[in-house]
Formats: sequence, structure tokens, C-alpha cells
Amino acid sequence: MTPITPIEAPLPKGVTDFLPEKADKIGYIEGKIRKVFELWGFRRIITPLLEFEDVIAAGLGDDLKAKTFRFDDRQSGKLIAVPSDITPQIARIVATRLRGYPLPHRICYSGRVLRHAELQSGRSREIFQSGVELIGLDSPEADAEMVTMAVEALKGLGFRDFKIDLGHVGFIRGIMTASGLEVAARNQLQEAIGKKDVSAVRSILAESPLSDAAKDELAALPRLFGGREVLDEAGRVATNDTSRRALDNISQVLDLLDIHGVSDHLTIDLGEVRGLDYHTGLTFEGFVTGMGEAVCSGGRYDTLTARYGFPAPATGFTFNVLALLSALEKRPDVEASKTRDILIFNQQDDRREALEIAQQLRRRGYTTARDIIRRNFDDSLDYARRMNILRMMVIGGDQCGPDEVYLVRVADGQGQRIKKAEVFSERFSLDAGPDKES
Repeated sequence: MTPITPIEAPLPKGVTDFLPEKADKIGYIEGKIRKVFELWGFRRIITPLLEFEDVIAAGLGDDLKAKTFRFDDRQSGKLIAVPSDITPQIARIVATRLRGYPLPHRICYSGRVLRHAELQSGRSREIFQSGVELIGLDSPEADAEMVTMAVEALKGLGFRDFKIDLGHVGFIRGIMTASGLEVAARNQLQEAIGKKDVSAVRSILAESPLSDAAKDELAALPRLFGGREVLDEAGRVATNDTSRRALDNISQVLDLLDIHGVSDHLTIDLGEVRGLDYHTGLTFEGFVTGMGEAVCSGGRYDTLTARYGFPAPATGFTFNVLALLSALEKRPDVEASKTRDILIFNQQDDRREALEIAQQLRRRGYTTARDIIRRNFDDSLDYARRMNILRMMVIGGDQCGPDEVYLVRVADGQGQRIKKAEVFSERFSLDAGPDKES
């Protein structure tokens, strides 16, 4: 027989296949996040994979517009886009499909978006997002809910050493506007502030025809980072009403976060420039030890739904699931998510009993597969090991009597005989049974 040569089937750069082990871990992480969202009363929406480009673009900032994949639609003759962010889709749905529903909307979602990335960056073009949007509440309490849910979800995933950085676009926007800095210089300055590059900030300001007071305010932005004491320092720096209102808003949110009991995980970064073209108020990002990028981000965006004809205050945030996976992949609980419970290895000619036992085990909540391919004991045990199955249950053969099954621990091959009647009893547990190994 002539051997078959495997075909080459490369993928475009920036996308990948997620095989069962990794897909199970992603599902585990998404499930943990979704549980927190549901406990806070959020309801799931599934958004479409495609949108008309002009519709989705109305809700995107310039940066995301530049990263959006577009192509011609043969049916409509219009330009179609693969969404680069789910939040604008939620805004469209709320403004159109949910327009007659009472506010507020508590919406959660989980899905993939696609973004252009620099080929040399090595970054994925696929982003797995799990997030929430709270639409219809202009309240510090709504902002506090978002931050608290982020903290609870990170704790639920097993993180302990993490921080949520709080910022406010109103604070930095107020200082920038009051300074009178020209647009080109303002963009340069924002980039330098975002990198906390104090020397670059000084260099830009030195070439700007601003008052000394304005330069002092702008120069202070990179160092306004730390605990709650930052608000006092910022209050001494900022003189415009917009920035002062922003500080009052942060203070109100922090008071509520004290009540929620999550203040130990908070830092304040008033020099954060992310989202200046998208958000309108409090913003935040979540960081875990060992990860250089944020695992979650969000904030208030009170003008987004208005772009679709339905003005409503809103806040929300999203988790980057693949970033969480990178941080969590080797944790025991995440590793365990890729395992299955039992492989049925039937050595009898009659398959009825094997099928009945498998059915009973599934009723008891155990994931159970049957090794339908005929092979010997060692080969079946090796298959179970490679498939991350924890135990193999042998029916028939020399390992057990006619009224018994032989339950093997796949990791080390150790086994024990269990009465079939016990398998069918209500008290059966994989962790119970005789301790004697044979």
C-alpha cells in the first residue's frame, strides 16, 4: 500500500488552532468568568461575526478602525467587517434591538474579535473577549460594580497577587485642554505620558510655548501613580474644573469599593492615556504578576450608544482570555480542566453491560468514553494516558470477577476491584471504594 503524504495546510499568521487540551483550558477560564457575571445579574448576548463596515465603524475609535478586517460582500455589494471589538456591537444592539426594553441593561458576552497586527510583532490577530456592559446608569455605583466584578473573577481564577489600575480620562483631558497645547504636540505628549517617559515629557514641554503653570501640570502626570494619596497630590496639581470633577468621581467610586472590600487590589494611575478617544470617565486595567499586558480593561463610555441613535450612559469591561490563559496555564486547577474521568475498556463480547455502566456513570456526572476500538489492556491504558483520562474501568477479562469491574488509575497503572452493584448504587464515587490495590 502506497503511503499517503500529508498535505501542507498552513494558517495565516496571527491565528492558531486550539487543540482539545488548550481549548478545555479556555473553556474553563470562560466558564469561571461567566459564573461571576451571572451572579451579578448579567444576561448573555451572542453577537454576529460580521457587521456592515459603516455600522461598526461608527462605534470604533481611530485605532480600532485601522485594525479592522474588511472585505466586499457579494450579496449586498457593501463593505463587510469582522468586528475588532464587541462593545460597539452591544451598543448597536441596545440602541436598535433592545430600544423598547427598560433600563438598565446588564449584558455579558464571550466571543472572538479579529484585529490587524504588525507582522513583526508576533501578536495574535485573534482576541478572545469575555466581558460585561452595564447600560443606562450614570452612577459611581455602576463603575464600582465593574471593578468589583473584575476583582471577584480574578480571585475566582486563583489569582492573589494582582492589581487593578484606576484612571479617569476626564482628569488628563481637562489638563490637556486647559493647557492649550497644539494637537500634534498633544499627541506626542500623550504617547510619552503613556510610557511614563519623564525625560521625553520634559523635552516636549521645553519646546512648547506654554505657561510655567501649564507645564507643571502636564509634567506631573507621569508621576501621579500609587495609592489613594495620589488624589491629594493631583488636587494640588490640577486647577481646571473638569479635572477636579474627575477626582471627585474617583473618590466616590473608591468609597464604594471600600464597602465592596476590594481596595487592597487597587492602584491609581492618573497619567493613563488609554481610551481617550473612546471612554468618558473612570477607566481601569487589571494586571497579574508575570504578565506585561493587561488581562482586563474597561471603563465608562457615555457617548457610544448615542452614535447609534440612543443616548445612554454606560460602563463595562472585558477580559482578554488568551492573556489569562498565558498566566494560568500551568496551575493545577486549569490543568485539571483538560482531563476526563473514565475510559470504559470492555473485554466481553457482549457490549450491553458496558453501555449500561457508561450510561450510569454519565448520570452520576462523570465524563465517560468507551474504547470502541479493539486493543489490548496496555494499549488502551496508553490511549487513556495520552487523552488525559484519569481512570480506566475494565469490564471482563482476567483482572476481575464476573460481578466486578477493575478500576485503574491511569497515572500509575494501579487498580482495584469494585463490585458492579456498587457502580450502580447511589453512593458510588470514584474517590470511594476499597483501598486495596491489586
